Amino acid sequence: MSLITVSGGCLAFGDVALLDKVDLQLQARERVALIGRNGSGKSSLLAALAGTRQLDDGEIWRAPGVRIGYVAQEPELDHSMTVFQSVVDGMGEISQLVSEYHAVSHQLGDSGADTEPLLVRLHELQTALETLDAWAYVSQAERAIDRFGLDADAVVGTLSGGQKKRLALAQALALTPDVLLLDEPTNHLDIDSIAWLEEFLLASSVTLLFITHDRKLLDRLATRVIELDRGRLGDFPGSYSQYRSRKEQMLADEAVANRKSDKLLREEEVWIRKGIEARRTRSASRISRLEQLRTARAQRRERMGQVKLQLSSGDSSGQLVAELEGVSKSFGERHVVREFSCRIIRGDKVGIIGPNGAGKTTLLKLILGELEPDSGSVRRGTNVQPAYFDQFREVLDPEAALVDVISPGSDYVEIGRERKHVIGYLGEFLFPPQRSRSPVKSLSGGERNRLLLARLFARPANVLVLDEPTNDLDVETLELLEELLQSYTGTLFLVSHDRIFLDNVVTQVIASSGDGHWLENAGGYSDWASYSQRNQEQDETLAAKKLVSGATGGDAVVSIAQKDGSGRRQKLGFREQRELQTLPDRIAELEAEQAGLTRRVEDPALYAEGPAEAQRLASRLTAIDAELTALLERWDSLESRNAGKE
Repeated sequence: MSLITVSGGCLAFGDVALLDKVDLQLQARERVALIGRNGSGKSSLLAALAGTRQLDDGEIWRAPGVRIGYVAQEPELDHSMTVFQSVVDGMGEISQLVSEYHAVSHQLGDSGADTEPLLVRLHELQTALETLDAWAYVSQAERAIDRFGLDADAVVGTLSGGQKKRLALAQALALTPDVLLLDEPTNHLDIDSIAWLEEFLLASSVTLLFITHDRKLLDRLATRVIELDRGRLGDFPGSYSQYRSRKEQMLADEAVANRKSDKLLREEEVWIRKGIEARRTRSASRISRLEQLRTARAQRRERMGQVKLQLSSGDSSGQLVAELEGVSKSFGERHVVREFSCRIIRGDKVGIIGPNGAGKTTLLKLILGELEPDSGSVRRGTNVQPAYFDQFREVLDPEAALVDVISPGSDYVEIGRERKHVIGYLGEFLFPPQRSRSPVKSLSGGERNRLLLARLFARPANVLVLDEPTNDLDVETLELLEELLQSYTGTLFLVSHDRIFLDNVVTQVIASSGDGHWLENAGGYSDWASYSQRNQEQDETLAAKKLVSGATGGDAVVSIAQKDGSGRRQKLGFREQRELQTLPDRIAELEAEQAGLTRRVEDPALYAEGPAEAQRLASRLTAIDAELTALLERWDSLESRNAGKE
């Protein structure tokens, strides 16, 4: 059953047709990914479906009574409201009654308040809410707030960017929508929140239309992909991976067809310009075909080119970038970093992972010398030239022209040893010359991120600090950025929630384990996730052993297994005695191998060989760690039995 239908939809921005007579049907329980280049009109289409903007032409039909939840790329929130008020705000009459009910309840809690009129009003409100069956909606709102870890009484204006995005999602889900429209829902969310949202949407029966650059989310959620390309919608049933295979073939076919058409047009143009004698043989049908070829060529909208990314690492820094020993940092009673040690050397590509508010920015400032620790020591290298990418784009003046953002006071930029005109340089980031004098405020979110990258890359730096650089970028630009960072010879610090981007770029991870503790691990996000999962399972096993130990008066779980049916300790058999003798040598061999591999991983020369070898070593280190844990537990069990034998 169709819930939303678009017929002949048209929408233009200036002379550019974002939607050119498009048709779309959204069926019940579909999960549809809407993809396309930045500036192609994806957000405009989503807003039109949500009813927050109008089409220039065409019709949008919505099924009678259908409830639509919509989360914009940059949600508009009332900063004076509390989180709870904001979530119930979209419930019409119910929201007003609920807000007053909560206000009266708070007044009753004040010791100095006159309770009698308040109790009367509270009873009236309760009766009205019960008549509207409002408590079910209130309960749904409270569950949505709890799901996203928000404080119901917090004022919206005090929330971080990530909390505001979670609030917008809670608003949409509280309505129990039939159709959910999400525009870049993962922006400003941490990895745990993204994983939760991913699982929630997979388990939900809601009809979903979403825009995202997160390739893992795309692959897991999408049952159909629609692509907005040059004003037209292409429809691709199946997963995102299946779309990519089909799209590659379609582009190749389109290029062949265009070349044939252009060749034929050139031949016909030569023919029509022949002398009088040749023109006597011209046929009306051939002239008509030439006019059709000319019209088709004029109307053809060429596919937007790719961003041309270049990055200069400037003069090399020293071999050592930073070395931290037992560093701690607190703000009041909140511990952000506790006794953390690490060593960053030139060429390292470090991913910083942690939930919003964990202290990722603080840790980076400690490493780069912008903040001094409360205790511990930080040794910093020589000739460190950092450049920053800010996820909130605070360095961009909304009123400034694009050319002034890139090169204020000059018409040229220096990229490496090459001098480029600023307008040509902006063209490499897909900004046409006519937009070079436009103000920043006229750009979409993805275009602002491209501009910020252009500004960043116009300055030489041997240390790059990228804070959520993938927000709002289309997938093609994202993959080009990946390739650029993989070949970057300087040092990289990457704060990102994009799991595939982390896997493809970084060679090591510093991750928050809670309460100010940070851990290092070789490899990308997947390696860290596997390591973290193993540690969690080991902790759960140990906790279970301690629980049984406490219930048996102090004897360990392993001790229980060491007794036979008569309650006497079992003696070690011959094979177990032999195993106990050989275990220390095997443990020593693994520890020696572990130490050697760790030294190789810390050697910057390794990464000149490409990511494959570094990933292989990281996988081997992970396997050694697991094997050592198992051997040490086995040795402890056998040693305990041997020491207690009769």
